[in-house]
Amino acid sequence: MSAIQGGQATQPTTPLARRISATTSAAVGASTAVELRDPPEAMSRRGPKSGATELAAAAGVTSDRAEAPAPTERCADERRIADERCELATRARSRSDAAADALRLAQRSYDTHEAAAVTAAWGADPRAIHDAKDSAQGGFRAAVQAAKTPDALELAARDWLNEINRINADARAASAAATREHAAAAAIGATLERLGLEADAARIGAENADAACLQARILVAECDERTTTDEAYLVPVAPSEPWPPRLDEDETLGLAFEGGGMPRIFRLLRGDRQAMTSVVATLADGDAEARRRWQLQMTSLVEAIVADAIEASALEFPDGHAFWGAFNRVQCRDIAHALASLGYRFDGLGGWTDERFPSQRDMSLALGYAGLDPMRVRHWPTAEETAALFSDVTVTADEYLAGIAGDLTLAEMVTMLGRRADGLADVWNNWGRIRPLLLEEA
Repeated sequence: MSAIQGGQATQPTTPLARRISATTSAAVGASTAVELRDPPEAMSRRGPKSGATELAAAAGVTSDRAEAPAPTERCADERRIADERCELATRARSRSDAAADALRLAQRSYDTHEAAAVTAAWGADPRAIHDAKDSAQGGFRAAVQAAKTPDALELAARDWLNEINRINADARAASAAATREHAAAAAIGATLERLGLEADAARIGAENADAACLQARILVAECDERTTTDEAYLVPVAPSEPWPPRLDEDETLGLAFEGGGMPRIFRLLRGDRQAMTSVVATLADGDAEARRRWQLQMTSLVEAIVADAIEASALEFPDGHAFWGAFNRVQCRDIAHALASLGYRFDGLGGWTDERFPSQRDMSLALGYAGLDPMRVRHWPTAEETAALFSDVTVTADEYLAGIAGDLTLAEMVTMLGRRADGLADVWNNWGRIRPLLLEEA
């Protein structure tokens, strides 16, 4: 159902690096970037296992002094490979952006030269020159008829000749400008195809690198989650033994939402401060600096999910409302989505983004875009009522999340959030620890 489940349909039997390489090659079609950040500091605080401990673990011997391996120790290879893949993805995305910018700049320059050439060509057009000279001739005749002295006649003739010279000079300059601009456009046009191919190649390379980074992060998250939640990994096992696959419940959040459950992620989306405090405290593990960092990261994650739900018009509308009450839930969401497409967006706080709300004509257009007949509306809201149209509307972010990312896997979350996921690298690096906390029932 998810990219994680699809990537581990069979139990790996090859060495770790080869297994991760084979898994990432299957994710070439993904297109969501995961930005690289510094690796977790927990790795630097833990020393490597001693040789005696490793030999005891390989032999299946335990002692009272032996400790269970920490998640970062167990997943060190996966994390190292993920960091390498994401570093390459960051560089590939930078090259792709640079190539795309170069192509846009060349295309803009080409269009500018072509537009200037067309404008200059109008000035050098023989018909335009002929019309200008006819106009000058008409002015000369009028001046001759109005002249009363020889000096006036001479002045009219001189003005006419000067006007003819100006028209001819302007025509020559326009012709030269048109030739020059066409040549400049042609020179740039010769590079457009090459720049386009380079931009496409860089984009495809960046997408492949992003897919490899994402899949590597998924393996890290799965490894962390197995290590922290599965009792089997509290007992050291031989390194050569394959790890059993993790068995997920199908659509965990969907089942919880339909059954009235309250996973911690639902409480976070509904603004439960106690739930946020408990998650942050668990992740920080008593470190004050880490507590501030995780408070910011988890708040950003919740805000990104809510913003995505608002963009998808996952809203709940009040019953009996003078306007919304005339439509069912789906129709209300279609209207809100149509209004957003016209530039009138819900801000998530009961108002309009930038305090910009639609007119009656815009409301009528939105109904039409939503496939509804505006004639069925008997009472259109006034300007004051339109300004308060979203005052009692709420965001159903929990329902939206359950429908889009029902298992709360890393692949589902990154795909759902799109570009909003780029600033949450610390969250994705530790998703194996975070996901069980978010799925935990209140």
